[in-house]
Amino acid sequence: MAPRNPLVFPSAGLSRRRFVQGLTAGGVLSGLSLPAMKALAQAGQLSRGTAPVLRGNTFDLVIAESPVNFTGQPGVATTINGSLPAPTLRWREGEEVTIRVTNRLREATSIHWHGIILPYQMDGVPGISFPGIAPGATFTYRFKVQQSGSYWYHSHSGFQELTGMYGAIIIDPAGPQTIQADRDHVLLFSDWTDEDPMRVFAKLKAQGNYYNYNQPTAIDFFRDVSRDGLQVSLAKRKMWNEMRMSPTDLADLSAQTLTYLANGVTPAGNWTALFKAGERVRLRMVNGAGNTFYDVRIPGLKLKVVHVDGVDIEPITVDEFRFGPGETIDVIVEPRDDAYTIFAQAMDRTGYARATLAVREGLQAPVPALDPVQWLTMADMMGSMDHGSAEGESMEMTAMAGMPEMTGMAGMDHSAMQGMNHGAMALDHSKHAAAAGSLAIPSTLARHARTEYGASTDMRVDMARTNLDDPGIGLRNNGRRVLTLADLHTPSGPMDSRGPEREVELHLTGNMERYTWSLDGLEFGNSTPVHFRHNERLRVILHNDTMMTHPMHLHGMWSELESPDGKFLARRHTLPVQPAQRISFLVTADALGRWAWHCHLMFHMDAGMFREVVVS
Repeated sequence: MAPRNPLVFPSAGLSRRRFVQGLTAGGVLSGLSLPAMKALAQAGQLSRGTAPVLRGNTFDLVIAESPVNFTGQPGVATTINGSLPAPTLRWREGEEVTIRVTNRLREATSIHWHGIILPYQMDGVPGISFPGIAPGATFTYRFKVQQSGSYWYHSHSGFQELTGMYGAIIIDPAGPQTIQADRDHVLLFSDWTDEDPMRVFAKLKAQGNYYNYNQPTAIDFFRDVSRDGLQVSLAKRKMWNEMRMSPTDLADLSAQTLTYLANGVTPAGNWTALFKAGERVRLRMVNGAGNTFYDVRIPGLKLKVVHVDGVDIEPITVDEFRFGPGETIDVIVEPRDDAYTIFAQAMDRTGYARATLAVREGLQAPVPALDPVQWLTMADMMGSMDHGSAEGESMEMTAMAGMPEMTGMAGMDHSAMQGMNHGAMALDHSKHAAAAGSLAIPSTLARHARTEYGASTDMRVDMARTNLDDPGIGLRNNGRRVLTLADLHTPSGPMDSRGPEREVELHLTGNMERYTWSLDGLEFGNSTPVHFRHNERLRVILHNDTMMTHPMHLHGMWSELESPDGKFLARRHTLPVQPAQRISFLVTADALGRWAWHCHLMFHMDAGMFREVVVS
């Protein structure tokens, strides 16, 4: 039986234990004695908080273990050059970089350069692009830098990313800077667990909702009765129970095991970015978490979003944005007061990371209370409820639960609930091409592979919603202007003016009770590669048959997001796909070789939501 939910401070969302322990600020080596820390600092091995910046064309990186203490419990992190986050690497577009990586661990390691266009042999994925870096060995990465912007790098071996192996990359353009700012800060959000990640994974395999401490309670039920009435409230719970699903299944891990970090510092540590009055400040925000979607805002300031996934976008001003593991978002802010809180709450609302933007060290601004947890809706489970519209009108769970037909639907097998059985018409999506002349707009008809009808898949969505203007669960109608995919526009347009020659449709699938995650119902170990023809232009459709949001990352090639009517929107390297959502993007398969394609939630990737892509 899982332990009881710890006491939570209303304004902070931290357990009392974590609040007290977090007062030490956390970080690399913070659990050591003062003499030991001084000795290591003098030896050049101590670095925490703001990562050191390494510039030039040649870099030497050493991967090793470092003692850490974020919560009062000593632990061991995987670090690069003794720093958490790893050093920020500063390159220049058009130049060749050489990076020598030495492994001082007792296990193999690797570095993947996230979003960087390079030869596949330099991509850093063991078993696909290279064998990995053995203990005691040095591997040399060498490639020409073909882009500019904000990116990041991380391990692609085991759970090393979750234990601290990540850092930012800033690539200066060959020409003038396109975004003007007086000051520039990197803010890398991540998460940390004191538990052995393998033990965490084992717990999830045994009980998929082990860390979900937002399960509906009797108090929630009586609150719903007072608001919606007894019949609606009973019907709603009956439906969820008969489907054996949870309406609060938003994240695999919660603050029960995670500590949320900003530049390697706990919320109590108050990492601070400095500015002077009147300055325009650029914040390069990176989500380097293994498991956490962050909702980011700075109370009292508007965020001008100018750069996403390493690419300039048409500036758009918002109050808040959500980004998942793997994504990067740059904003410009113009602070007027002395201090502001940079507040990044986890999507499941169990905790947060925070930093401060201030005119001097030591200042703080009020920290907002966590937003209330919202339940998933029928649209999050079944997609579009209006069969006559490609967009569809979603209906809230509370409204649907009171309908007599919903009570009957709740007890149905999910394959029947989702409509007709498509098993007979399912195709190998990696070889599927839409009919000639039908590629002007993305197809909306779900094509479920036969492999989706098995133990690895607990639900299928026939009429997925295709709208991109939904900020997502927990952000809808919250009174703030929230960034959505529909807001993103790359002003330079698509890199390739050709239309798609064919469509490839891939379904994001899973079984939460078994904690299996897959693509088209096949875990990576049971799958075969997806094949792209060299230099072809193709449309990729990602169709989410699950109730969780997945940040999908295709290595080696740009993903050019398009609207539901086939118009180009933005160039991305990592795309979040919401529950019961269907999105499409165009790819020019100009990168020969073997590439990875996976969900960037670490435990989803390790549980099987991963494919190899072969361009030949």
